[in-house]
Amino acid sequence: MAVGKNKGLSKGGKKGVKKKIVDPFTRKDWYDVKAPSMFTKRQVGTTLVNRTQGTKIASEGLKGRVFEVSLADLQADTDAERSFRKFRLIAEDVQGRNVLCNFHGMDLTTDKLRWMVKKWQTLVEANIDVKTTDNYLLRVFCIGFTNKDSLSQRKTCYAQHTQVRAIRKKMCEIITRDVTNSELREVVNKLIPDSIAKDIEKSCHGIYPLRDVCIRKVKVLKRPRFEISKLMELHGEGGSGKRGEAGDKSERPEGYEPPVQESVWVLRRPLLRYPCLDFMATRLTLLCTCSALSPKVSKQSQL
Repeated sequence: MAVGKNKGLSKGGKKGVKKKIVDPFTRKDWYDVKAPSMFTKRQVGTTLVNRTQGTKIASEGLKGRVFEVSLADLQADTDAERSFRKFRLIAEDVQGRNVLCNFHGMDLTTDKLRWMVKKWQTLVEANIDVKTTDNYLLRVFCIGFTNKDSLSQRKTCYAQHTQVRAIRKKMCEIITRDVTNSELREVVNKLIPDSIAKDIEKSCHGIYPLRDVCIRKVKVLKRPRFEISKLMELHGEGGSGKRGEAGDKSERPEGYEPPVQESVWVLRRPLLRYPCLDFMATRLTLLCTCSALSPKVSKQSQL
């Protein structure tokens, strides 16, 4: 053994001195989470973060957080048809005590997916990467199940492989058509009532009858560069204000030109070094203006 004191014992301090217990929540602040204006209920909930201390800023700790909220809560509805659909919102900016969120994805609950899967039928799935008009790259997953015909006496309703391929192709075509021609706001408005799945079910009826068709999941693979103006438009706080609210609106016809002025008064800077020259120049300017106004004034000025 080494001769001398054990240096490891002196690190903990004196024996019997307990560390002061401090509640960690005293160093935290609560912030309100705001959903985009596509949803009925904007107030999603609250989140907490450590206060700004030194180089650690509270708003930077909030940006990038993902909140998963049920559609029933976002629409302020107790309908069971909305409760199984979950939307993911990502915090993009902090203004005051409000955390402004944007759409980050959509998913179904596990119990809903397990309930839809049954025996004696064929499951059809499709997924495709599509880009919106405002440069959001989304991966959309669709799911559907074959349905028994009302006139069929068979116990099963299996689809052939060619029919499954045709249904999958039709799913990708409809998803591409509805997403590529829309902005992210319009895509979310289509996901809330699941209108894309209804179009798929209607168009695939000629190939094979389907049931429980729905958009199973939506992922945001890539988003454009962050712009605060676009985020404020999503929250209905920017770009919606009318111009001219501060004053009266002036209505002028197209091609309007202001009338030509008969006289123009020129404000000249006085000549400090030669005041007599400045007086003569001002007198000449007034004489030229009066002569342009009326011939009588010009004659009197000459006399």
